[in-house]
Amino acid sequence: MITREHVLQTALSIAAIQEDDGGVPWPEGHVDAWNHVECLMAMSVAGLEDEVERGYAWLEAHQREDGSWPMKLVAGEAVERGGETNHAAYVAVGVWHDLLVTGDLDNARRRWDMVKKALDYVVDLQTPRGEVVWERDALGRPSGYALLTGCSSIHQGLRSGVLLADRLDDPQPHWELAADRLANTLQNTPEAFADKSRFSMDWYYPVLGGAVRGDLALDLLDKEWDTFVVPGLGIRCVSDQPWVTGAETCELVLALDAVGDRERAERLFADMQHLRHEDGSYWTGWQFANLKHFPHERSGYTAAAVILAADALSGFTQGAGLFRDIPVSGQSHPFQYDKRA
Repeated sequence: MITREHVLQTALSIAAIQEDDGGVPWPEGHVDAWNHVECLMAMSVAGLEDEVERGYAWLEAHQREDGSWPMKLVAGEAVERGGETNHAAYVAVGVWHDLLVTGDLDNARRRWDMVKKALDYVVDLQTPRGEVVWERDALGRPSGYALLTGCSSIHQGLRSGVLLADRLDDPQPHWELAADRLANTLQNTPEAFADKSRFSMDWYYPVLGGAVRGDLALDLLDKEWDTFVVPGLGIRCVSDQPWVTGAETCELVLALDAVGDRERAERLFADMQHLRHEDGSYWTGWQFANLKHFPHERSGYTAAAVILAADALSGFTQGAGLFRDIPVSGQSHPFQYDKRA
């Protein structure tokens, strides 16, 4: 099992790639709000307060008037100007997590206006059926479709926002209503989402994001287990390629932990440790037919997912239950999502 010392070493590998303005980039050099927040959450677990503060300052500096962030920024400049809804929603998860870890209400209050603008941007792009379209483009036009993975993450963002609102005594009942409607759509209306079923994320994210729990969640995870899980290595990113990825594996670990399946969670977490580099960073993935790391990079977001999974399994911080403790709405029907059936 990963120790606190391992977590700190891995968090320092994230801090090492943080840019001067506070952004945490992909290996390709761009920053997006979702992966940036994930990295801030990981550094918060390790107690890197200054780096986390700089990261939230980056978010505040780049949030637009409508509450969104540009899809991609390089050196602080937008290179893709559309605004993804799941990027905006995840900021609420980050701020809620930081409050759980640090107990610092003052920080949460300072970031509250940013969260409110972000989640109102998200709710404004919810359809009458309940799904949230994936973006508003650079010209301000809403997308014509929604993504299952993105909406599952948005569900967690809305629930986190509601919890944060209650702690700050500023209730936002429209977020709770939006989360309930979104959960119902995720549980019962597979046709609401574009078909991305070859990606493992579309398999486990309804559980990870809290929309599906209990026996329904266990059934869902069992359904595609053999499709995506490669014993001893981790899980495939996509069903049709001999390629396991660390971030997806650790997200599945978090989903398993959230539904009480500790045995499989711990086994998978141990399996993916072959991706750990001696400096504490993590290779993004492993191509097990060619026996090569692919892509040939060590990514901050992979390291971040490892730290969050380690915290969930070992309880290093008060944020360890972040994914486990998402409030759940009613599940009136069996979960039917299977585009390949």
